[in-house]
Amino acid sequence: MVTASATAWNTSGATATPVVACQKLTKVFKDFWMRDRVRAVDDLSFDIRPREVFGLLGPNGSGKSTTIKMILGLLRPSRGRLAVFGKPPHEVDIKKRIGYLPEESYLYPFLNARETLDYYAKLFNLDVKTRSRRIDELLDMVGLTGAQFRPVREYSKGMQRRIGIAQALINDPDFLILDEPTTGLDPIGTKQVKDLIIELGRRGKTILLSSHLLSDVEDCVDRMVILYGGRVRAEGTCEELLESQSKTSIEADTLDDATLAEIDRVIRARSGGHKSVLRVSRPRQKLEELFLDIVERARSEQVSTSGATSGGQTAAFLRAHETGDALIDKLVSASDAAIPLDSKPSVSPVGPDESLIGSLVSGSASSAPMPSANSSNAPAAASTEPAHPARPTSPRPSAPTPPSNVDRSLIDSLLSGGDKPSDPKAPEPKP
Repeated sequence: MVTASATAWNTSGATATPVVACQKLTKVFKDFWMRDRVRAVDDLSFDIRPREVFGLLGPNGSGKSTTIKMILGLLRPSRGRLAVFGKPPHEVDIKKRIGYLPEESYLYPFLNARETLDYYAKLFNLDVKTRSRRIDELLDMVGLTGAQFRPVREYSKGMQRRIGIAQALINDPDFLILDEPTTGLDPIGTKQVKDLIIELGRRGKTILLSSHLLSDVEDCVDRMVILYGGRVRAEGTCEELLESQSKTSIEADTLDDATLAEIDRVIRARSGGHKSVLRVSRPRQKLEELFLDIVERARSEQVSTSGATSGGQTAAFLRAHETGDALIDKLVSASDAAIPLDSKPSVSPVGPDESLIGSLVSGSASSAPMPSANSSNAPAAASTEPAHPARPTSPRPSAPTPPSNVDRSLIDSLLSGGDKPSDPKAPEPKP
């Protein structure tokens, strides 16, 4: 297999290496006697550019799944060239940059959602803190936080697709392959997946979307190819492929019959009788919009449901990639700006001497408790002693007797301000 060297134009107009480059790709399945049985892909050529959502369309048996499997390195082409990130697709080091949602969600039924995501995260050698954070964010994003501890075998097909989408994103991939991502999802989940695809594309992810639901693809993709019989039958953007060149639509406020008749008369007069108003209709709401409106009203009434809830925001690790000191400075400045000055907690003006005494007394009491009666009262007295506004300049009142294993000369020195050592002949303060 030879690595393709084709280049493509990215959104900024500069040339860049395509994420996927196919040139005259062919895949032939043979029978036991090595005779050609099925030509699944035939002389296929296309490229997927960085930062774009690419649609791979076609009826059943058109070669979509075979093409995806060759991109993933699960199948080898019979002929042609194929490169992913500039390398042959079977190389292992590019796998960590790819996220894949297959047409059928092959999940372990005895694991719950959290264990499933943790298992896939371990395959990418993610540390414990990163795994836990991403799992929480992804479960919230796909609306399965409330069902995260239920076994996957109890999930509906739509809920399994949701957890499948989450596992495809656990490694924060640069290239995401989604094969029929909305299969089994209700209209709410379908809209969430479409919004997620659009958002990830806006964030710089490269996405390959294969679906039979053409309306979903139309709403998401930047460019597409339509396959039939393993060959490309059409290629281009949605505007290039869907825009009609033979008709013009005019949208206006409600018009009466006389106005419509006048418009038709003007069109006929200007065109010499060759053109006219073909159809007049009122705008119609989509069924998806009506369905979502009804569900939203039910949620506003706080109607309970046992199914998957609406997903949250896009996971934070998919939205931002700031790390290190820049991220810490940003978080600190944001938290300071969010707290008014008059609402910030005041710091108790306890001097360093008293804080050190408290740590000595509390530390010694916990490490070496004394059996005497005085030692049992020392921690309580230390914890209830009021804080002073400044270092005392006059002699302090007698303090509780500290445990015997603490050096009294050190404590007396700290109580007197640390300017001079304590007098060994001075009488001990009474408890």
